Amino acid sequence: MSADSNAYYELLGVRDEADVFLATWHTGGPWTETHQHGGPPSALLTREIETTALPEGFAISRLTIDILGPIPVGQVEVAASVLRSGRAVHLAEAVLTDVDSDRAVAQARAWAVPDAPGPAVNDMAPTSTPDDGAAYPAPRGWVRGYIDSIDWRWVRGQVGVPGPGTVWMRPHLPLLEDEPLSPLQRVLTCVDSGSGISAELDIREWDFRNTDLTVHVVRPPEGEWLCVDAVTTAAGAGMGVCRATVSDARGIVAFSAQSLLIRPRTL
Repeated sequence: MSADSNAYYELLGVRDEADVFLATWHTGGPWTETHQHGGPPSALLTREIETTALPEGFAISRLTIDILGPIPVGQVEVAASVLRSGRAVHLAEAVLTDVDSDRAVAQARAWAVPDAPGPAVNDMAPTSTPDDGAAYPAPRGWVRGYIDSIDWRWVRGQVGVPGPGTVWMRPHLPLLEDEPLSPLQRVLTCVDSGSGISAELDIREWDFRNTDLTVHVVRPPEGEWLCVDAVTTAAGAGMGVCRATVSDARGIVAFSAQSLLIRPRTL
């Protein structure tokens, strides 16, 4: 598949009231170029909720993505609906479907609250900036695509090197050409990388894909750059958890958690 596209997706049209998209090469990896990285589809689900199922004056405070199966680098459709609407809280859902198999491959549920001023508590600014970080080439075993769509500036750790990691991230691409990423879409594009940023296992020997992603939002981020500070914990039971703190230059914007399914890799 060509890397010439200027976005993660191309909008193809509408089918049965769902938006249909073609995933581009940039969504692929890190396990195989035929399946999408979790970041772009998570952001696409977020976009559908923001544009079709979020009332004016509300902001998403918590978003949970469940990955139901491999998400193909191909045609997918997305539809959103409102599950509960009220003056204080709002609950919406979006479903991502593989067009070829007509099978749901991911779903998102978002709680939203009125977007109103409030106090700042424990709003700690990061101790680094993108200028403090270093860029490294992708290591062996990591499939390109999504990795090449991000500007990485490593402050602690390095992809492919076991241990916790801290990295400033900036997507080069929007979800759709000529449509800028919203602040929350930018978070979702980046934060699913937490399990890779803090990978404790060799991707050539172990499969440690996340089955879900939950993001608790403190406030919308400002600017292009996001700092993801991530750590993975596993205790030998075939499962693990990755936790991450997401910041912009001003301070913390979100916290995330990913459940990991850990298995020996068969190539």
